Amino acid sequence: MSSQDNQKATNYPALYTLIVVFFFWGFIAAGNSIFIPFCKNYFNLDQFQSQLIDFAFYTAYYIGALLLFIFSTFTGKDLVGKWGFKRSIVYGLLFSALGAIAMIVAVEVNLYTAMLIGLFIVALGFSLQQTAANPFAVLLGDPKTGSSRVNLGGGVNSFGTMIGPLVISFALFGTFETINDADIAQLPLSKVVYLYIGVGLLFILAAALFNFSKKVPAGFSSEPIEKAGKAQITLIIMTILLFVAFIPVFTSYKSETSLTIERLSESLKDNSLTQDVKAGIETQIQALKPALEIKRMTWLLGAFIVIVGGLLIAYWRAQKNEKGWGAMKYPQLVLGMLGLFLYVGVEVSIVSNLGELLTLDDFGGLQSSQIPPFISMYWGSMMIGRWAGAISAFNMSPSRKQTMLIVVPLVAYSIIIGVNTLAGFDMSNLYYYLICVVIQIVVFYLSKDKPARTLILFGSFGLLAMIIGLLSTGYLAIYAFLCGGLACSIMWSSIFSLSIMGLGKYTAQGSAFLIMMILGGGIIPPIQGKLADIIGIHNSYIIPVIGFCYIIFFAIAVRGFLKKQGINIDQT
Repeated sequence: MSSQDNQKATNYPALYTLIVVFFFWGFIAAGNSIFIPFCKNYFNLDQFQSQLIDFAFYTAYYIGALLLFIFSTFTGKDLVGKWGFKRSIVYGLLFSALGAIAMIVAVEVNLYTAMLIGLFIVALGFSLQQTAANPFAVLLGDPKTGSSRVNLGGGVNSFGTMIGPLVISFALFGTFETINDADIAQLPLSKVVYLYIGVGLLFILAAALFNFSKKVPAGFSSEPIEKAGKAQITLIIMTILLFVAFIPVFTSYKSETSLTIERLSESLKDNSLTQDVKAGIETQIQALKPALEIKRMTWLLGAFIVIVGGLLIAYWRAQKNEKGWGAMKYPQLVLGMLGLFLYVGVEVSIVSNLGELLTLDDFGGLQSSQIPPFISMYWGSMMIGRWAGAISAFNMSPSRKQTMLIVVPLVAYSIIIGVNTLAGFDMSNLYYYLICVVIQIVVFYLSKDKPARTLILFGSFGLLAMIIGLLSTGYLAIYAFLCGGLACSIMWSSIFSLSIMGLGKYTAQGSAFLIMMILGGGIIPPIQGKLADIIGIHNSYIIPVIGFCYIIFFAIAVRGFLKKQGINIDQT
């Protein structure tokens, strides 16, 4: 009996060490939202180029998960299971520490491309950590309460996303006071070096705690690897085509036309030129730019089509002959992969482009140093929703659960306001955002803890918010776009759970495929960024509208697929 009790007892020392890793993911990922507008001004980038921060970061997740899948398929052994969850997390942390060193070097040489490489390496380590951390959290106690431990990690992750923008902002700007964007290029980056020295040391410290702690189990897994040769080939071809589509966009910035536009734009800074001469130069720029931007946008849409088309072709072929497709023979999994791709893309794209939107006069005309509270509130909105969503994982009476569903979001909102106020920011313009939080509470009540119903309601909430944001300006639009965080907060868990329902022995493989779809955070923000270069940053928010429309479609369609497989989801 004691052996059984020991198996059910939660290993709290190991769990507390593990949730530190969850914090890192949120802290760094949310901090990218501040890096983007800063780098745009510091390195004189267009909106697409600034979004390459997301491209480097989230593409690393995809590459890491894909390489693990390919290795496991070829060898017939799960590499993470063979190493053990403990050692895999240690390796991931050390790899992220290597990325922190690369970031320090990048800052010292003052090279944007090198910073992208550094972020890529950090996120590659995160990919390995995330592959091991979620099942490890379940392993650290009774499997029946595994979801609560994962939700605890998610709550700590969300806290990291809330304070990350504030810390990164201080590291970049050296102050919480307003700094004009025109002066950003003259700022020293010494504090960024200190930041990544600290982050790197924390990665190493966490790795040491994991490695030398006798209370953290090895976490070996001997689960058999299900073959999926056709799925593997499809993913490899998609990856190759994806980079083929991006290469012409990257090289176009060194083309003769692009260099000519750059030279002409530089000449406009010459104050000795007359207004007529400047007008003539601007006319030349406007004559050259549209064709170049449309060419870039065409290739980026090609990259998007590669992902969407590749998944839909896989779905169509698997329905005709399921042999060799592994988990991809299930329609809910393939369409769920596309759903996660779009969800992550929308979640990241809304906030990554928000800094540029807030510089417009119709949206406050803010400087980059003034946007951290809004970025913090967006990621904090994710925290509000995730903390509220985690309530259902705990065993409590219906009345107590309803009370907590009101109290927890309000407490989370107060924490966001309080932390930003302590940092010296004026949060009075975001006090009325409490109304949006109340709306989310109502949506939670209507969802009744049912994943498909929840996804439909929150998808509709996000869609309505984006439409309001597109059709308005000022704080109404800002609040609407910030509501994207509230809407997205529950989507990962809802899409994930619906996608792996009924997969049986293919559940682990299906989960790996879904994690690969974090790629959306690397593909969709640059697409919105380039669209913003063409039609303006405000109008570019049509991209999240499209994403939310598909998510609603998936939530409705998946019910039919699962019903055919004998799995009923009550949406009444």
